[in-house]
Amino acid sequence: MTEGEKKRRTPGRPRRLDPGAIVAAARRIIDEEGVDALSMRRVAKEVGSTPMALYHHVRDKDELLLLTLAGASNALPRPPLPESPRDRIITVAAHMHALLERVPWVLKVLVRGDLTDRQALWMAESIIDSAIAGGLGEEQAVHAYRTIWHFVYGDLIFRAARERRAADPDHRPSFPATLTEEDAKELPRLTALADRWEGMQRYDIVEQLTAVVDGLLSRAHR
Repeated sequence: MTEGEKKRRTPGRPRRLDPGAIVAAARRIIDEEGVDALSMRRVAKEVGSTPMALYHHVRDKDELLLLTLAGASNALPRPPLPESPRDRIITVAAHMHALLERVPWVLKVLVRGDLTDRQALWMAESIIDSAIAGGLGEEQAVHAYRTIWHFVYGDLIFRAARERRAADPDHRPSFPATLTEEDAKELPRLTALADRWEGMQRYDIVEQLTAVVDGLLSRAHR
């Protein structure tokens, strides 16, 4: 065997992959097709590599998901926080909503429930700390944070669903468009509101968050 043949058969180091390209490919897959479509094999194909080579840079799918989340919270700069605990909660909650509206693919990762962007934890810290400063006990403050998070998450999920339905030319009408005069006897209020229902769903998010926060803080010292 010649020296040249030995060199050709000697495995070299795996080609160095750009971490930014790996993360960008993963985010693109999640955004367009959902978390379930993400795999090491799929990302490797997107970056022009092999799964084996990718494993030299990323341990597994969970680490890949953590990498996609890392720094996502920097898509919007942190807002200045007011002195009032109540106003701080409202400001941070509104920021959370605006951030996730800007990077909606993050919701598809967070729905797994066990992953987060560590750089985003300041929002949970601030809301819980402000809730305690506003008079809630520690457990109440944690529950308040969860209620706010559920509100933000739910609103964005339903907004995305409405946008998908609006963009679908084959979408079949559903509630409240399907209500008829025959429904008025059993559902008088819904039937009366049907024509205005869609417009009423477009509300001011900060105004609604304020109502939620005021309700949560009203439990202080109970």
